[in-house]
Amino acid sequence: MDTIIVYYSLEGNTELAAKAIAEQLGADLLPLVPVKAYPTGKVSKFVWGGKSAMMSETPKLQPYTFDAARYGRVILGFPVWASNIAPPLRTFIRENDLKDKKICALACQTAAGADKAYAKLKEELGISAFEAELTLLDPKLKPDAANDQKIAAFCEKLK
Repeated sequence: MDTIIVYYSLEGNTELAAKAIAEQLGADLLPLVPVKAYPTGKVSKFVWGGKSAMMSETPKLQPYTFDAARYGRVILGFPVWASNIAPPLRTFIRENDLKDKKICALACQTAAGADKAYAKLKEELGISAFEAELTLLDPKLKPDAANDQKIAAFCEKLK
C-alpha cells in the first residue's frame, strides 16, 4: 500500500518528523504551503495562528499535486494550535476525498492539546479512529531520543 504524508509545518517540527517517517516507511511527502504565510514571531504566531485555528479557517494553499487514487494510507501531520489542527490541513481535507483511506495522525505540540486536536481532526474527516497516531513535543526545537523512539514505534506499527 502506498503511503503519503501530507503535512503543514510552521517552524520545522512537523517537517522534521514527517521526513523521518517518510524515510522509514518509504512514503511520499506533500508539504502544504499557504499562499499567505503565518507569522513566526513569538506572540504573533500564537495570536494569528490560534485565532485562525479556533475559527476553523481554510486558508488558500499554493498549488500542489495529490492523486488520491494512488494512496491507500494518508498520514496527516500538523502543529497543534489552540488544541486544534493547523488551518492549512483543514483546507487540504476539504479539497480532497480521503474516504476509504487508512488515516494516521502526526501532531507536534509545545505543551498540550493534541488529544483535542485529534478529536477535531476525526470530526473533520468523519471517522471514529485513526490507524495510528503520534504525538511529539517540538522534535526540532527540543531534540530528544524519546521522540526518535516514538517515531520508530509508529513506523513499525504501520509496516
